[in-house]
Amino acid sequence: MNADSIDPKDSTDSIDPTYSTDPIDSTDLVAIAKTVRTRGLKGELVAEILTDFPQRFEGLKNVIAVAQDGTRADIKIADHWFQKDRIILRFKGFDSIEKAEALVNREICVPEDEAVELESDEFFDWQLEGCKVIADGEEIGTVTGVMRTGANENLEVTNGETDYLIPFVEAICTKVDIENKVITAELPEGLLDL
Repeated sequence: MNADSIDPKDSTDSIDPTYSTDPIDSTDLVAIAKTVRTRGLKGELVAEILTDFPQRFEGLKNVIAVAQDGTRADIKIADHWFQKDRIILRFKGFDSIEKAEALVNREICVPEDEAVELESDEFFDWQLEGCKVIADGEEIGTVTGVMRTGANENLEVTNGETDYLIPFVEAICTKVDIENKVITAELPEGLLDL
């Protein structure tokens, strides 16, 4: 992984805070943080951490800020530090509260090929989302998200009519085929009735 490689098309240290490209398909990106508000007068932004690997911010410079409408801006991290369970980010060219406002409520992303490498039995949430869950040869539904409650992970699965929480443990989710977007499950009796 080379999380701080320089994008050859990004030849400046700062950008106009209003700069963004046309809406894009952001499926080739992985969100690592989401800005929630400004902080202080020097363009700092408070962000929720969306990665299980917060250490990845060390040495990371080039990121992509994606707005809710899909527009994006290539920006550079000038500084960062952690505060409780959040991260404070400062970006080059966004050195005032007014300029930083343009980056509030944006996902801070890296290209998918710069995502942290996982063990063979580990998966990113975005890889699980969209997978069909099959049990006893029947489709239960599609994964819409992953819910974490303490040490447990549960797949949020829906079939359009009913929503289920299926524990994402090896004893229940016996096979995960990310390439074909299929999770094979052996469900304990009564699990779907909860």
